[in-house]
Amino acid sequence: MTSSTSPCNTSAYRAKVPAEIVLVGRPSVAQTARPSVRPAPDRRTPTAEPRRGGAGLLVLLGLLTAFGPLSLDMYLPAFPEMTRDLGADQAQIQLSLTTCLIGMALGQLVTGPLSDRWGRRRPVLAGVAAYAVLSLVCAVAPNAPALAAARFAQGFAGGMGVVVARAVVRDLHSGRAAAKYFSRLTLVFGVAPVAAPGVGSLVLRFGSWRAVFVTLAVIGVLLAAAVAWRLPETLPADRRSGGGLRDTLRTMRALTADRVYVGYALTQGLAFAGLFAYISGSSFVFQDVFGLSEGAYSLIFGLNALALVATGQANARLLDRFGTRTLLTRTLVVGVVAAAGLLAGAAGGSPWAVAACLFVFVGSLGMVTPNSTALGLDRHPRHAGTAAALMGTIQSVVGALAAPLVGLGGDGSAVPMAAVVAGAVALSLTAVLALTRPTGTD
Repeated sequence: MTSSTSPCNTSAYRAKVPAEIVLVGRPSVAQTARPSVRPAPDRRTPTAEPRRGGAGLLVLLGLLTAFGPLSLDMYLPAFPEMTRDLGADQAQIQLSLTTCLIGMALGQLVTGPLSDRWGRRRPVLAGVAAYAVLSLVCAVAPNAPALAAARFAQGFAGGMGVVVARAVVRDLHSGRAAAKYFSRLTLVFGVAPVAAPGVGSLVLRFGSWRAVFVTLAVIGVLLAAAVAWRLPETLPADRRSGGGLRDTLRTMRALTADRVYVGYALTQGLAFAGLFAYISGSSFVFQDVFGLSEGAYSLIFGLNALALVATGQANARLLDRFGTRTLLTRTLVVGVVAAAGLLAGAAGGSPWAVAACLFVFVGSLGMVTPNSTALGLDRHPRHAGTAAALMGTIQSVVGALAAPLVGLGGDGSAVPMAAVVAGAVALSLTAVLALTRPTGTD
């Protein structure tokens, strides 16, 4: 395993700034805010399996990154009951899904820079504790607008855990070791979208929709205890940023000026948009358009999640052979081919062709997500929290835009979902090819 930490003293830090960004004369704002770029280890030297923190830390970070699917998916089976109990229509209840996603995006954007300044433990402890409390607020919401507002706040708190978990990984690992660790996280993250609706359905057998949010509150309390007991502080005081809002804005400006970082952020975000289009549209496509049973749809959904987990673990083993960026681009090519087949199968009305192509597409994301995340964060080790926040925000915003596009295409065909998936993964491949470049080490 290889890992690196950014140098603490100014002279060592400047010595590692690549020559192409060193300018004669007084450095610009972007230069001073932009941290050194750490290339991955040479592909000819295998990296050991990531072991820092052990399995306990891996599971804890995986659960923190799973806040998204847990918050978004667990209460989906309760939608019909919620419309009746709150006297609302389906659109009003679905608004709570959108507000949660927006809150999660903003929570990451705010908390990432704070974790660079204060360390990782305090922000994530505050976020997880607030998540538990706000889940109870959702449970007692008297009407749909109140629920939507509470879900925004709950999503904001959940986003705090997601962004800190990614920053912790970058604190502990760099290069391919980071990509391997992110791949391991899919063991937890990939299972969450499948398990969450099932857990929600189980809770509904014994209680109302409000019990689902009580369950989320209990999960929040347990995670808060686990964070307090098991999560180490991975950002020492001498590596923290000392500035306030102005320094944060300078760092954000430097990140957005880094074309390669933006390329990897867009690669990840657009791939996630394809996944979100599949999640939001697949139930309707398989059950209403193709007439499959709920059990058959659940089987297809579960197999796709299994593909995501399996390819994530395969990714960790293939990184030393192919390199991070090479594996990323080749996997995206596979995703584009699968999406093209998906579009053809949807146009031809073949449910099994659609299912097979979705299996390949969703599986490809088990390699796309960890590799694009690791490559993007590896460029800014001194501002890992802010870099993770911006990547997470882009992912959430692009994903939120993808779901309505599926609905705009009409309700009598699988083509709209397939078209959004195909367009998103094609743009993801375009982003990595046009905006990033191989370094000879990844």
